[in-house]
This record gives sequence, structure tokens and C-alpha cells, in this order.
Amino acid sequence: MTVLFEHIVPSGVENERFLEYVIENIPTVLSRNSAKKAIKKGALLLDDGIVESGRYVHSGQAITHIQHNETSGKIFEKKLEVVFEDEYIAVINKPAGISVSGNYFRTIQNALPFNLNPSNKSDAILPKPVHRIDNQTSGLLIIAKTQQAAINLGQQFVNKSVSKTYIAIVIGKIESVGIIETSIEGKKAISKFELIETVKSIKYKYLSLVKLMPITGRTHQLRIHMSKMEHPILGDKLYTKPELIFKGKGLFLSSISVKFVHPVSETEQNIQIITPNKFSALLKREQQRWDNLGNQ
Repeated sequence: MTVLFEHIVPSGVENERFLEYVIENIPTVLSRNSAKKAIKKGALLLDDGIVESGRYVHSGQAITHIQHNETSGKIFEKKLEVVFEDEYIAVINKPAGISVSGNYFRTIQNALPFNLNPSNKSDAILPKPVHRIDNQTSGLLIIAKTQQAAINLGQQFVNKSVSKTYIAIVIGKIESVGIIETSIEGKKAISKFELIETVKSIKYKYLSLVKLMPITGRTHQLRIHMSKMEHPILGDKLYTKPELIFKGKGLFLSSISVKFVHPVSETEQNIQIITPNKFSALLKREQQRWDNLGNQ
């Protein structure tokens, strides 16, 4: 058995369902489906005991996420871009359109053994993502290769000491900088945004390229926040009005920078990738179409 993460429920938490609590507060739980599966397998424990998803949790209780000793299942032979790797952690560039985990074969987690070298450390585990990225979102994803790394990185996410920057194309002409503090499902949610450039568009009048920095980590936070500002992310079919939905090319949201402390060397890691080519290509095409047809 390997302990992936340990958590003490803080003061002020009363009568919150176990399933809902772990989805929001246990970073090594990557989705609702993975949470349900872990509870069913006995991989999520409450006060070291098996628990059902509907149990209420209270402050002071201990939640432990464990991984039973198991061999890798069927490997998804999908080539991924490995941006950084050592014996303890890795960072990969997740492609859009593939889920991080879930009850199916084509996931990033199932592709990790095909792309990463096994750790030679005594507490080595099967490579495991330590946070979430939506299926349609691309970009940097941190992977733990040892038990120590999984616990340490998970705690950094709980402490909100991991800094992530996303790039997005949003509909409309947005302000230069700002902070969004609209709550999500009654819970505090904070995002920052910074305008990079705006181009004209025949369909949308304007499209804006922005940097987005989530301070909290609610599910679909950036997508919800931009939609509530009436600047939905281009390609978002869930939070965009039907008449504004962009058909084709997927969601224009990518995690391009992540800062955290290495769990062993304790050195700051600032890992970055360039903006995907499809972002600049689309903006250029929209501006050219406006220049050619916009005044006719």
C-alpha cells in the first residue's frame, strides 16, 4: 500500500458529504468518476476506515488517499511531450481532447508508463497526475513518480502555493487587467486576467488573447468566470450562449506555465511552454477576414 495524500479536515467544516469534499479538497483525486472509483475500491479512507460517498465529514477527521500495490494495467501507447522529468516528478504537455483519468482506456494516466521512465527510488509509485486539467484543455500537467513527491505536491496544491498561468482566446473586447471573485456553487473562487492583444472578428466583433491565473481551484473555474464576465472562452460549448458557440478547433485554453517547489531538492521550478500555434493562427485569420470583408 502507498499513501498518496493525507489531509485533516480543517475547522469550520460540518455536514459536508464525503464525495463532494474530496473532489474539492484532495488534489490527488482527479475527477468525480475517479473519486467514486477510489471510494468503491477502499482507496479513500476516513479516519483510516472504509467510507461510503454519502457520509458526512467534520473538522478534525483524517482523510487518506492510498494506492494499493498494483501493476500497471493496459498501457495507452499515446506519445506525449515530456517537458521535464527526473526520478521524482515529471511535467508533460497534455494534448486537448484526452481526459487525465477516468474509467476508460484512453487517458493520460494510462499513457504515462509509455512515456516516462520508472523511478528507481524505494518509494516509487505508478506515475500519477497530482492535479486536474479539463478534457478539452491542453497544457502543463505535473506528475508524481514517488510517494514522497505525491504527498508533497498535493500539499502544495492545498496550500495554494502552486502558481499556474493559462492562455486563452475569449469572445469580445476585454479590459487590460482585472480580478474576478465570483463564487462558484457557493464557494470562494478567484481568478486574475491580463490582456495580451485584441483583434477584430466578423462573427464576434472582437476576440481577445488573455492570460488567466486561477488563485483558487474550483472545477471549470476559468471557463465559468470568463462566461460570467460575458467573455466566454472560444470553443467552450458548455458555458457559451448557443449563438456564440465556435464550431471546430476545440477549446482555446491552455496551461502554459506552472511554478512550484521541487518536492525533494526544494528548488523553485518555473516550467513554461509556448502558446499553441492554433491560437496565433486563428487570431491572424480572424483579423485578415475582417480586413478583407469587414468593411464591405
